[in-house]
Amino acid sequence: MSLDVTTQRPAPFSPSPLLQVRGLGKRFGAGPRAIEVLREISFTLRRGEVLGLVGESGSGKTTIGRCLLRLIEPSCGDIVFDGRDIGALSQAELRPLRGRMQYIFQDPFASLSPRMTVEQILTEGLRIQRWGTAEQRRARAREALAQVELPEDALQRYAFEFSGGQRQRIGIARALTLGPELLVADEPVSALDVSIQAQVVNLLRGLQQRLGLSMLFISHDLAVVEYICDRVAVLYLGRIVEMAPVERLYAHPRHPYTRALLASVPSPEPSEGGAPVLLQGEIPSLSAPPSGCVFRTRCPRAQAVCARQVPALTEMAPGHFSACLLDEGAAPAPARLGVDHDV
Repeated sequence: MSLDVTTQRPAPFSPSPLLQVRGLGKRFGAGPRAIEVLREISFTLRRGEVLGLVGESGSGKTTIGRCLLRLIEPSCGDIVFDGRDIGALSQAELRPLRGRMQYIFQDPFASLSPRMTVEQILTEGLRIQRWGTAEQRRARAREALAQVELPEDALQRYAFEFSGGQRQRIGIARALTLGPELLVADEPVSALDVSIQAQVVNLLRGLQQRLGLSMLFISHDLAVVEYICDRVAVLYLGRIVEMAPVERLYAHPRHPYTRALLASVPSPEPSEGGAPVLLQGEIPSLSAPPSGCVFRTRCPRAQAVCARQVPALTEMAPGHFSACLLDEGAAPAPARLGVDHDV
């Protein structure tokens, strides 16, 4: 798809943090068979900022998104939203905050009830929050539909009557009805036809800019991440291995896993860049992760020290963090991903 890049980036986002995550961990099961899915996840999301979260399937991206909103309970760590530690709140105390933190699900077919009209879908959260009268809730639903460019008569129809792209717009409208400050967008275009993906991405970007939303944008598509995000965190086997402003990370990736991800994206100009960085072997099992650096079993630069020591996520340059024991400086990107390329 081609992404329209005529829209300028908004004014710089606020330096004040909306979300602070420190030492987040998630473990499924108990005892010796417990599986640790997330380890020591820490980052800050500023007001009006879009943070991209990328990595292979099974790296823990969706688990992070769901832990942030306590759709699943984290095992350890702190999640501070607008100065409040939401991990310490009871469900009753958390409920008033839920309208300020909303989730856009990956699958627009599974996430919308076929038994509810669009009006019922869009007003359900408002009703649970006891917001307004029935007519005020209906008016808010109409406003949300207009924000995602769907007609008002969609309110009386059922979700199964719409196409995949229209259903995802309904899912986005549902997230907007309560006026959130934080959106977690979990691969919002991966289930859509390529011809529709650009429309939804541009819609999300426009909404984020107009409403000043903070967003955690989870995706496999590195070109889309480059287009919509301000910063990017790279996840591998439950750990963040690199995090940097988007322009810096794409131009000068430091971690070998990041370089391999960027090299795996087909370029419209085959002559660009050097030989591809090919990863050997399979992703290790979360039930038996490698000692030391979790990436060492597939890293072309791995040495004996990598098996003994867990690399810390360290600031190697202003705002640029990497978790590699052998980091000797930034390496040039194997190929530049221009946001005007087809993706």
